[in-house]
Amino acid sequence: MSKLQGNILYGQSGGPTSVINSSAYGVIMEARKHKEIGQVIVMKHGIKGALNEEFFFIDKQDEETIELLKHTPGSAFGSVRFKLKDFREDDSNYLRLLYIFKKYNIRYFLYNGGNDSMDTCAKIADYMSHIDYDCRIIGIPKTIDNDLPCTDHTPGYGSAAKFISNTMMEICYDMLAYPNGKVTIVEIMGRHAGWLTGAAGIANLSGFGPDLIYFPEVPFSVEKFKEDVKRVYHEKKQCLVAVSEGITNEEGIFISSSSGMKDAFGHFQLGGVASKLATSVASDLGIPSRSVEFGSTQRAAAHLQSLTDVNEAIAVGRHAVEAAVKGESDLMVAIDRLNNDPYEIGFSLHSLVKCANTEKRVPRTMINEQGNGITQEFLDYVLPLIQGENPPKFKGGIQQFSKLKD
Repeated sequence: MSKLQGNILYGQSGGPTSVINSSAYGVIMEARKHKEIGQVIVMKHGIKGALNEEFFFIDKQDEETIELLKHTPGSAFGSVRFKLKDFREDDSNYLRLLYIFKKYNIRYFLYNGGNDSMDTCAKIADYMSHIDYDCRIIGIPKTIDNDLPCTDHTPGYGSAAKFISNTMMEICYDMLAYPNGKVTIVEIMGRHAGWLTGAAGIANLSGFGPDLIYFPEVPFSVEKFKEDVKRVYHEKKQCLVAVSEGITNEEGIFISSSSGMKDAFGHFQLGGVASKLATSVASDLGIPSRSVEFGSTQRAAAHLQSLTDVNEAIAVGRHAVEAAVKGESDLMVAIDRLNNDPYEIGFSLHSLVKCANTEKRVPRTMINEQGNGITQEFLDYVLPLIQGENPPKFKGGIQQFSKLKD
């Protein structure tokens, strides 16, 4: 296949992670190796940036800014939740994209995100193929939820798991201060997949972790939950619980206090399940209780990045560029686990359509028989992903993040 000369258009989409900018770093550094690539142009706030012709130009950024991407949380270039309609239904946004692609000679389109982002990628790839515009489109995986199919795990998850497990340890140790403690219920992200909630169980390897863990994969019974809490509290005079924001009852109804609001992709905004359960414990069992909601901290904690996660995030960015230059398109980069001890990975490419709008959930074999804890299989899976540290860059006692120039 002949070499395709042109510029790369890169963007970030969906919920940020503490290592998504490491993938951007990987894209930038790999693109510089290839003569057929001119500029790396980055969309401000994902696909909306392309539609609005709002960009960052990497050649305008200094090297310190680029290097700090490996230590910068959030989406340094801005993110978005924006659902493209199929072009056969409404092609107005696609006509606008085509105009932008031609104006800036975009021949490589790389989009960094999760399930919904792969949907956006797939739709753009479908349109560009339909009109015969030569543009190679590659999806770069990202999500702390770890629910993307076709990949062993997703960049962003390892660092979030590291934060959750270590923070659970700190909460647990704090609880030991008093002879008669409380029931502390910690709410962890995860709409339909409990990978993050399960990571709380890593803390038990230290002896300071949750007594109970509840997953969205297992139907939740409030009565059984109260029985579990009562039993643990009777034995220990305290109880630490990790609960997914997405737990549902037998009918599939969320236990949380859903606001009823939905995002662009039709997902309900969840939250408040820990508070709701803590109120139930206090009123029905008469046990002092409190709730803790990690919220955005679990995806923004750059000070607790897993070095393994950072390196893999960089690698998927690099691999996306390599694949596109070689002529691959309409695919997502995936991580394949080749060996667990010692830990070893490889990379493969999978159809964007197969990776879009599908969620990978925690296998039942990774959850204990009672449905309130993890098994050794889960630990074997997750422990390699949290290894190593990527020390923050401090100046005057505060972390240094990338400051991008328009």
